[in-house]
Amino acid sequence: MSKLQVKSINALERGLKVLQILQTTGAASLADLHRMTGIPKASLLRILKTLMEQGMTWQRMADNAYVPSYSLTELARRIDHENALVEAASPVLQALSDAVQWPSVLAVPRLTHMEVIETNASRAGIDNVPLGPVGFQINMLRSASGRAFIAFCEDAVREATLERLRLSGRPGDRWAHAPEYIEKLLSETRDQGFAFRDPDFGGSFDQSRMGEDDKRDSMGVPIRLGNHVPGAINITWSRRVFTREKAVQVFAAPLLDAAEQIARKL
Repeated sequence: MSKLQVKSINALERGLKVLQILQTTGAASLADLHRMTGIPKASLLRILKTLMEQGMTWQRMADNAYVPSYSLTELARRIDHENALVEAASPVLQALSDAVQWPSVLAVPRLTHMEVIETNASRAGIDNVPLGPVGFQINMLRSASGRAFIAFCEDAVREATLERLRLSGRPGDRWAHAPEYIEKLLSETRDQGFAFRDPDFGGSFDQSRMGEDDKRDSMGVPIRLGNHVPGAINITWSRRVFTREKAVQVFAAPLLDAAEQIARKL
């Protein structure tokens, strides 16, 4: 196919970029979009007005966030990146559970949290470590999957995520107000190449381990497509069976390899 000898339309490109971000995050404020795109707010308002007039987005009253229209679902289905991600990841997660005998989830970012879109828990054969279900919300800063994502995602996405978390009133998001906590989280995760849960995280989005403890631990790794991180996978085990030191020896290599396999498929 010959290369078109014409210029691209910058305004259209920016509009499509905004729409893509809204479809990826599910919802975003004007400030979020400005941070994630670098497009001036005045230009963003014109783009958003055009998208709303064309029925592609709408504005939520609760928080004034912009949301992609449901009418785009059928069209987006043909290029649904999350479906492609699940299709690529499912057999890899199955092989991973066969190899390590502990369950995993595949989670994707939803700006303020991670969301489970696939799990091999039903195939892992560990009845006392249920995971998921699909749609389950995972804390961004305290879970292994969330930490793996936030440490390796694009800088602009990280800043937008942290800014939104700082606006959250949920107890589980309070660490977004602690720069030293964030810096330690990022540094440790990047040095290791994988993330552990926060030591005080017992599975509850908002409660401490003292309030709710699932008696598990988890290791999470990002799925990396260059600088883009579409999601993360983890392995979860019983703390009675493995210490973290032993878990690194047993799980780190196969988990990192699984993430690389998924990335290659994509």
